[in-house]
Amino acid sequence: MAIDATARVAEGARIGEGVEIGPYCLVGPQVELESGARLIGHVNVTGVTTIGEHSVIYPFCSLGTPPQSVHYRGGPTQLVIGARCELREGVTMNTGTEDGGGITRVGERCLFMVGSHVGHDCHVGNDVTFANNAVIGGHVSVGDHTFLGGHVAIHQYVRIGEGVMMAGMSAARDDIIPFGFALGQTGALVGLNIVGLRRRGATRAQMHQLRRAYRSLFFVEGRLSDRVEALARDFADDPLVGKVIAFIRAGGKRPLMRPRLKRGAEDEGGGDAD
Repeated sequence: MAIDATARVAEGARIGEGVEIGPYCLVGPQVELESGARLIGHVNVTGVTTIGEHSVIYPFCSLGTPPQSVHYRGGPTQLVIGARCELREGVTMNTGTEDGGGITRVGERCLFMVGSHVGHDCHVGNDVTFANNAVIGGHVSVGDHTFLGGHVAIHQYVRIGEGVMMAGMSAARDDIIPFGFALGQTGALVGLNIVGLRRRGATRAQMHQLRRAYRSLFFVEGRLSDRVEALARDFADDPLVGKVIAFIRAGGKRPLMRPRLKRGAEDEGGGDAD
């Protein structure tokens, strides 16, 4: 066991044989580092966290921090990382939530490249690779031998089967069958963020007005500029619709995101205002 003089290892931490803890690392009192684990330097390991045998953690990783969930109630949930994993610079992994099973689990022989993230209550299999900045939301399961390319993003609760590959810059909000290959950005408007509106105190009447404006903007024939001007007339006194109009009029360097072509797509996401 070798612990650098600048590292801080809290009383109660369990440190196995042959563990190396490099400069300026922080190890919390409920952490277990199994034999041969290596913290290269500037690593933060906290919470109820276990790092498996011979895993290597590179600088600026932060492991075992509380879940990024409004439903977490402060309980002693866990993060378990298996043996012989390699976590490159800036990787983050959170513990689980009480309602999600209480544990975030990563298998053995996994490679997490720079800036990748494992959210709360995720289960990642063995021999999995996350390329740079690949991120998965809470409650995601990832099968063995899966490869997620750079900047891949996975929506919460998605299941990814064994042996899947996702090309870089792709996103998934649906389950992927084992051995599938996924490619492409899925970003498209599918409705209003009703949950967010409710959290901000919007009334039912305001949400109905905004939904009317949304449908008039995207599901009426004619030029977009003409539809924007019609909205400005029809909803002149509505502050929420006014923000939408101002955003569109301000413009930007990228095209305006629109719904998918099929009618009714506005009702697929975000919930119902009723």
